[in-house]
Amino acid sequence: MPHLMIAPILLPLVTACVLLFLREGQHRTKATISLGATALNLVVAVALLVWSKQGDGPSAFGVYLPSNWDVPYGIVLVLDRLSGLMLLLAGMVALMALLFALARWHKAGAHFHPLFQIQIMGLNGAFLTGDLFNLFVFFEVMLAASYGLLLHGSGPSRVRAGLQYISINLAASSLFLVGASMIYGVTGTLNMADLAARIPQVALEDRALLHTACAILAVAFLAKAAMWPLNFWLVPAYSSASAPSAAMFALLTKVGIYVLLRLSTLLFSPEAGQSAGFGSQWLVWGGMATLAFGAIGMLASQRPARLAGFAVIVSSGTLLAVIGFARPELTAGALYYLPSSTLAVAAFFLLAELMDRSRTDPNAQRAPEDEEDHLPFALADLEIARTANLDEDEEVLIGRAIPASTALLGLAFICCTVLVAGLPPLSGFIGKFAMLSALLLLPAGASDVSTASWTLLALVIVSGLFALVALSRTGIRFFWAPLERGAHLLRVAEYLPIAVLITVCVLFTVRGEAVMRYAQATASSLYQPRGYIDAVFSVKPVPTPTNADRLGVPMPAPGQEKRP
Repeated sequence: MPHLMIAPILLPLVTACVLLFLREGQHRTKATISLGATALNLVVAVALLVWSKQGDGPSAFGVYLPSNWDVPYGIVLVLDRLSGLMLLLAGMVALMALLFALARWHKAGAHFHPLFQIQIMGLNGAFLTGDLFNLFVFFEVMLAASYGLLLHGSGPSRVRAGLQYISINLAASSLFLVGASMIYGVTGTLNMADLAARIPQVALEDRALLHTACAILAVAFLAKAAMWPLNFWLVPAYSSASAPSAAMFALLTKVGIYVLLRLSTLLFSPEAGQSAGFGSQWLVWGGMATLAFGAIGMLASQRPARLAGFAVIVSSGTLLAVIGFARPELTAGALYYLPSSTLAVAAFFLLAELMDRSRTDPNAQRAPEDEEDHLPFALADLEIARTANLDEDEEVLIGRAIPASTALLGLAFICCTVLVAGLPPLSGFIGKFAMLSALLLLPAGASDVSTASWTLLALVIVSGLFALVALSRTGIRFFWAPLERGAHLLRVAEYLPIAVLITVCVLFTVRGEAVMRYAQATASSLYQPRGYIDAVFSVKPVPTPTNADRLGVPMPAPGQEKRP
């Protein structure tokens, strides 16, 4: 079972290499291989999540040494409840985005499937790695693939947005490298567990340099997490990308959120001495500014793809502010909200593609104009009572059946609206309610609810109202106002991924208590970093015939290797 931890990285890497050997015209073969590998990646993610939730204390962490070197000198992969949750989320969105792409988008450009697999590899590696240098490596792998996926399908709008996207991410990568180098210069290590152990021991004269390095590193993550004002690139890039690529990009902002949550709880916990809570206030107020910006952006937007882009910003702003409060009960609500909002926005990006296409599709089936062509079972004839506003001749209105494709798109749009706006009864409401309830709880030593708590509470409620207004306006324009528009030909392969993502959000609602228990256990583990540190340092390299004598350790009998 420990070797399964390397599968989320090796599987997409090997698949991408195999796909590169196939000709571009072999679409069916490429689609079959890519789909099988992505489905297997989801199965592996489920197995790792189940494994991570079975233990307590150090046994709740899976630690794998790919190079078989001792910590902190070698590469280390760490699996816990948080990384297991993110792997499952990435696997689910990736599979649904690929299913949607197989309807048409995977043929729109070269090397779609290899780029897609490399994107999965970068995401999985970022969630599993236990040191900053390999986080930088997987960060770059993920971004390199996203450059190709953003430009997939060509078009001037994608090229313009792509150049801006590449520029900001190259700058963020440079800051990442500078910050990591400075941290190594101060502490002598980049292993996250080792950093957590060494930061309290940093000399007083070096602590300002350490904080500067961490701030530079944080800017790189905040740019990817879409904090205002570093998020100017997000909406043009995400709204210009193809629908399956945009759905995957909804995960990229969550990589920044994940890293900030991981490092803030690990490196700047109360055990960090004078560095405890470093940067938390910046996250709180920066997150709230991001939330306000996203809410106003949704209210000012009309295109579905741009609405989805601003919904990503709203989600990121909410999570950033919650991370800054550094309270386990509040973080638990955020961990419930994170996957729900990501799945909803991914479904919305896919739905936006179908909505835009339904307005411009020349192959749409027009409704018949003659009365004898009306379906007899569509709607019963309605006699309209005579009123002062009617003409003298009484009109009889004959209803028409709503085309199945339009009805299905409308139903999916209503579900996405409820999820994004955080309305009951779906999981978006439960996540927001959990966070707002935690905001009103007084932390230890506090006599009153803080100003920041009240401000975040008000912003979350107002942002939900703005989202409801913006999405309702868009829904009326697309599904109600244009009565003369014909029915769009909807493929099962395009609608099924949207339905599955929404269904998972419904399952989050039905199984809300179990999911919340998992989120609470995850938050509790995050704010007790000693378990993570002890688990990483407790794992030793497996003796081999070449190093057993050097280590002075006898070879274990087959089947007696220690479980991480």
